[in-house]
Amino acid sequence: METIEVSRSEGVVTITFNRPEKKNAVNSVMWDELRVAFREVYDTEADRVLVLTGAGGAFCSGADLTAEREGPAVGTLASMRHVADVILMLHRMPKPTIAKVDGVAAGVGCNMALGCDLIVAGETARFSEIFAKRGLSLDGGGSWILPRLIGLHKAKELAFFADVISAQEAERIGIVNHVVPDADLDKFVDEWAARLTQMPPIAISMTKTLLNNSLMVSMDQALEDESRTQTVNFGTKDTAEAMRAFVTKTTPTYEGR
Repeated sequence: METIEVSRSEGVVTITFNRPEKKNAVNSVMWDELRVAFREVYDTEADRVLVLTGAGGAFCSGADLTAEREGPAVGTLASMRHVADVILMLHRMPKPTIAKVDGVAAGVGCNMALGCDLIVAGETARFSEIFAKRGLSLDGGGSWILPRLIGLHKAKELAFFADVISAQEAERIGIVNHVVPDADLDKFVDEWAARLTQMPPIAISMTKTLLNNSLMVSMDQALEDESRTQTVNFGTKDTAEAMRAFVTKTTPTYEGR
């Protein structure tokens, strides 16, 4: 890979934006490489958790609007649909995802972080829906994610003014799960990711889908969806293993079956 690094360790896949000279701004090559990497994680049974992060003291400063591009020109409908496809792959990832945010997360970089299931930020991290200051409207799923995270009026405030907010403010308004000292960021995320690898993959995947869909369905439909997914769980070896471990007071081992 030219613009990202992909590493694997004990069920945890870490994808690192790797253009530190540009604060990891996304160019067309990175979008292509993210598409490939996300697809591989999606399809690889041994991959239990995805961690998204950036190299060189930044998460991702947004789209690289100055880069020379191959393929569809920047700002065309074709290029934006290409971006949307990659964002949807992250959203639909059936495995838990963690954004490990060090430094700046702006524009589409901010929204890729918000598109993860969990967000952990270093104390000096910064977030911005910078689009309006570039003469642009939201993209990267921000118009869908932000109101669901923080409410419509607060979402409009962040989008209209395009201010940079601190990690502490992001945690206060509900964007970030945890803020930790910069020196502890890797350790904290490693521990969370390790814990997630020990959870039952099928149950976690279906729980993620239920929660992602929760604001778009009625209570009746949510209960019906819960009934169906729970029926699937009761037919898995993992649920039988969880019940066995509960009775015998031992640690369960889940295989995703």
